[in-house]
Amino acid sequence: MNVLSQAQLTYLTELRHDLHRQPEVSGDEVQTAARVVLELKKLGADQIWEGLGGAGVAAEFRGLEEGPTVLFRCELDGLPITEVSDLPYKSEITGKGHLCGHDGHMCMVLGLGMALAKRPARGRVILLFQPAEETGFGAQAVIDDPRWTKIKPDYAFAYHNVPGHALGEIGLRSGPANCASRGMQINFEGKSSHAGAPEDGISPAPAIAQLIQSFPALSSGKVSDPDFGLSTLTHVNIGEAAFGIAPGQGELRVTLRSMTDDRMAALIDGAEKLLDEARGPLQTDVSWHDVFHAVTNSDKAAKIAGIAAEKAGAMIREMNHPMRWSEDFGRFGQDGAEACLLFLGAGKTHPQLHNPDYDFPDSLLAIGPAVFLEITRQILGKTTG
Repeated sequence: MNVLSQAQLTYLTELRHDLHRQPEVSGDEVQTAARVVLELKKLGADQIWEGLGGAGVAAEFRGLEEGPTVLFRCELDGLPITEVSDLPYKSEITGKGHLCGHDGHMCMVLGLGMALAKRPARGRVILLFQPAEETGFGAQAVIDDPRWTKIKPDYAFAYHNVPGHALGEIGLRSGPANCASRGMQINFEGKSSHAGAPEDGISPAPAIAQLIQSFPALSSGKVSDPDFGLSTLTHVNIGEAAFGIAPGQGELRVTLRSMTDDRMAALIDGAEKLLDEARGPLQTDVSWHDVFHAVTNSDKAAKIAGIAAEKAGAMIREMNHPMRWSEDFGRFGQDGAEACLLFLGAGKTHPQLHNPDYDFPDSLLAIGPAVFLEITRQILGKTTG
């Protein structure tokens, strides 16, 4: 399966550890991007675009003849979570950590870049290092960049590692792959009053209490059902931490999740109607955060990925239902590419994503480039040179 030498894999492992020590969160990935650019220059990329949609970086590796454009995407950002580990390369930045594996994703894509020293027979390969995936804004920001017209792919592929699945196993499915999600923040403005005369104020408590009970009823079905929807209350705050004041302000947050974007539209409509019914005399302000569209794998791209994984000697698992968690990779499919997100097993007992003790398994650094290189060969022909 290895398409890289042991020396190259050792280098990638050391590079991942360096990236792991210095995580940067969404929107602040400047130093991470600079290191990626340095590595891409070493690899002899034919063209490099910097500052895409923020800190994003893309590199072009041209084939020998004209042909399709195939994009492989990874993420630059870490998380605002404190790492808890005894690793010699643990995060050196307080309150920040690469606890989703994006350091490993970057190194797998750079590993593909190493293999592309032998260029594809035709077309071109784009390696995209995308900013701000964790907030859901990065993919669209890259697509909205005026330079995207020079990069826009015919095919797009990406990995996400998945703890709980066998190490090195490739999970695949056509159709829905990751759920849509978004955070709804509601701020309530009423009028505070003395706790001895609450009737002289306008408290948000009754409206919030009603919504706490009614919002979960928006949920329906299992994640394998087309009408799957999930409404999860995540935060509530009312008034001041005092005994003498009846509250006049409040805040409620809920995360909406669905298999499809159409179902998400229905969830949003339902949530807004419940708010209309509950608000009474209160003034309310609604804002939306961490907006992720559903990831839908195209049949064509999923088939190519399956053939490539088999030829690369990877274990393959056909997935029966999409992941509940969200990913903004779906934007590339919505932009016209034949797109597929692959799920790379991180180990059945591996710590879960976003946990303070998570760390990307270095053994995956050999598997990722091998499957990606075979995808390249399936679409663009065997590498030469």
